Amino acid sequence: MGTTWSVRWVGSGDAVTLKAGLQRVLDVVVAQMSHWEPESALSRFNRAAALSWQPLPDACCEVLAFALSVREQSGGAYDPCAGALVNLWGFGPNAGFADPLFCAAAASESGSAMARQRTPPVELDLVGKRALQPGGVQLDLSSVAKGYGVDGLARYLQQQGIEHYLVEVGGELRGAGTKPDGQPWWVALEQVIPHDAHAADGVQDMVLALHGLAVATSGDYRRYFERDGVRYSHTLDPRTGLPIRHGLASVTVVHISCMAADAWSTALTVLGLEAGLALAERQGLAARFVARSASGLHEHLSGSMRSMLEA
Repeated sequence: MGTTWSVRWVGSGDAVTLKAGLQRVLDVVVAQMSHWEPESALSRFNRAAALSWQPLPDACCEVLAFALSVREQSGGAYDPCAGALVNLWGFGPNAGFADPLFCAAAASESGSAMARQRTPPVELDLVGKRALQPGGVQLDLSSVAKGYGVDGLARYLQQQGIEHYLVEVGGELRGAGTKPDGQPWWVALEQVIPHDAHAADGVQDMVLALHGLAVATSGDYRRYFERDGVRYSHTLDPRTGLPIRHGLASVTVVHISCMAADAWSTALTVLGLEAGLALAERQGLAARFVARSASGLHEHLSGSMRSMLEA
């Protein structure tokens, strides 16, 4: 999936055996949902002929169904069908944005990529375990599959009788139980954005105890490129075909499901502070927004996040 993973646990169990089992869990995610892997189920769907029904394995169906539900609830701010747009801006598997000669996409190119993601829509048949490729749609599950992988690793550990652990894939985390000293798995949230370090006075330190909870953060500072004095974030708005430029530096979502935290953190980032915070309130999401202003970085918490911190 183009990233790394780590697991820490407390308890008995052979490390070599457990590591092999954990790797098998992630191998399933790669085989079904990675666009870095040419023969994954997702890659085969993306190459399929127009108007053809393609079989999808169980996990891929589950993740795609959830991603499509977030697309609907976010008004299209999140879209798993925006793979062509991601590739166009150089943030796909080929990482074209890292090339010093890479140029920003032209408006006409973005329009063409957006057209492929919208009309006609992808249809998902959960009973038949298949999806309709309308023609040219490029699925991209990168902003939800990592979270699903975290949840899968947690389930595997629990099946092995391990109740105390911290799981991480690409920076998304889920924890349960406690460490040997009785302390919970404390996780410090990123508060100083690298290129905004001088302006972080308005953001407080925050640590979370991941006791049966998952956390995911989406930020415009993680992957980006600069051309002619303009900074282009890897977080793209599927509704406009352009990188976001509304001043949000990051969004963190805490949830019992890492898959949900992963997808919602991206959707809220695309929406921006006002619309994102309003949606978080409607959905009852525990979310933390870090926004830029002329005076620096400032933190905004949803009602559910405030309640969680007070508790």
